[in-house]
Amino acid sequence: MSAAAITLPPQFCSEMSRLGLDDLPAALAAGEQPVSVRLNAAKGGASFEGAEPVEWCAEGLYLPERPQFTLDPRLHQGLYYVQEASSMFHALMVRSLTGDAMRPLRVLDACAAPGGKTTAVLSALPSGSIVVANEYVPARAAVLRENLVKWGSPDVIVTRGDTASFRPMREAFDMIVADVPCSGEGMMRKDPRAAEQWSTALVRECMERQCEILDNLWPSLRPGGWLIYSTCTFNRDENENMVERLIERYGAESVEVAVDPAWGITPGIATEAHCYRFIPGRTRGEGLFAAALRKPGILPEKEQEPSRRKDKKRGKTSAAAIDMSEWIEGADNYTTLITDERFTAFPTRHLDLLRRVSERVDVIYEGVSLAAVKGRDLIPAHPLALSTALRSERFPEAALDADTALAYLRGEAIEMPQGTPCGYVAVTFEGHPLGWVKNLGRRSNNLYPPHYRIKFK
Repeated sequence: MSAAAITLPPQFCSEMSRLGLDDLPAALAAGEQPVSVRLNAAKGGASFEGAEPVEWCAEGLYLPERPQFTLDPRLHQGLYYVQEASSMFHALMVRSLTGDAMRPLRVLDACAAPGGKTTAVLSALPSGSIVVANEYVPARAAVLRENLVKWGSPDVIVTRGDTASFRPMREAFDMIVADVPCSGEGMMRKDPRAAEQWSTALVRECMERQCEILDNLWPSLRPGGWLIYSTCTFNRDENENMVERLIERYGAESVEVAVDPAWGITPGIATEAHCYRFIPGRTRGEGLFAAALRKPGILPEKEQEPSRRKDKKRGKTSAAAIDMSEWIEGADNYTTLITDERFTAFPTRHLDLLRRVSERVDVIYEGVSLAAVKGRDLIPAHPLALSTALRSERFPEAALDADTALAYLRGEAIEMPQGTPCGYVAVTFEGHPLGWVKNLGRRSNNLYPPHYRIKFK
């Protein structure tokens, strides 16, 4: 995909030259913007004709051209995530850092929207781990929740709040991922507005915010735990300087991640810390800076004993509690939470973390939403259809062809195949669920959430 012509600020070009990145402005001003996706291995992924592998991510693929992703039902099923290839490096970093972990880990993705890095981290962690995915901006938090629902992992807590909310949660997390707000120099080729908005004042403003975020997060990291710091910018002030500040201020230890020189990833500039720079024209992707640091101390090897406290129902319900052994796989590992006439399954071993988080920050989604009560009806929730924990044999299914699947995603009434039983039915495309309908016999009610529906044909 060819880049749109952009005009780069002269002061930015001078700064890149001073850093030894003389070739960067030309690569940003004109060049190829690769199209890439990362497959959801937990759902079996998807195939793309003519795709090539992303070298640093086993699930990553470069596509020969950009398709109309919105019109691909597999995207809405969470079989893959459209993600810039450089950002897939986070999956490699997590696997490298946690490869010897003997227990599930607790991870905070502090600046998580829209969810690409969160889904990459979820896929790379040891089994049974959990990710708290946080976003400050409400609209972005809603997008984050939607993308995590599609991805289908039940091992998530989605929160909306400032990173300051996590500061009192001392030593709550084994790993923190901080893909911090930055001046966006790495996005100039992809988004010309990043070039138009750039200024030295913006860089200084971002630096101050990054310092604040890191100071908020560091106390909540356990001794021996890891912090992954990243930006999509090129200057040293927001990158190497921030890493060195963590080392000097908190005694953080720089951690090396093994990379193949053939990938074209360049080291940090004027620093002894292990840093990884993705430079357009040298690597096949957009701009990214990443570094891993370790908090001094020893990370406990033994998993914390799961909480056995039963959560009480909050609010009245006219339906019997769900027998989760019929609804989800591994039901013994979950606790049913009932709030505002809604049933949610949440991993029991992490209940104490959920309580601790919910005391400090607004939780907008957790675990897997199972059902809602409406009168005497128990209506299966959309996230259940897309969850990797769903016991698909519990519900009747109806297979849709491509055209009917798109009609369903637009929220249209669709005709059920002959012989489909009445009641709640999971509609599928190519063997994977899309969502629910209530089949009434002569007609069916489309239960695809209105705010998820696609708006064009």
